Amino acid sequence: MGNREDLLRGAKQCLIERGWARTTVRDIAAAAGVNHAAIGYHFGSKDALLTQALVEAVEDLSEQLALQARADTPEQRWQALIDTFTTHRPLWVAQLEAAVQAERSPEVREYLAKGQHEGRQGLGGSVPLALLTGLMMQWLVDPEHAPSGADVTAELRALATDT
Repeated sequence: MGNREDLLRGAKQCLIERGWARTTVRDIAAAAGVNHAAIGYHFGSKDALLTQALVEAVEDLSEQLALQARADTPEQRWQALIDTFTTHRPLWVAQLEAAVQAERSPEVREYLAKGQHEGRQGLGGSVPLALLTGLMMQWLVDPEHAPSGADVTAELRALATDT
């Protein structure tokens, strides 16, 4: 593996272990086993590296879910996604931290906007992406009262029949 790949691996590890806000350039360099100057050389900035690492980690998770969801019912697909709020919690929290960083970093905002565009395409539109974001917040804050996949699909069906 080259320095670039090592840095991405190290940044993913730091996002999971430390979160966005608590990850430093030194943390990433140590996890990657490279000099911290390599971050600037390969990515330009820590934020660009963390964003790329986050995008790749989310893409990996999306690919896993897509493979498992082919024959599933809508309830099972939503439940599989909801289950990741527990199994991949640090990744979801890192996404929230990145959204906060995007307020002050055009670079992070640009990457996240691209990710949202891809998310809309992958999920089938803006409404499923908004639903995903809302479900994530509910599960991260109050998992004991957050809806299941069956709840989500039942409520969506009820909304569809009300119109």
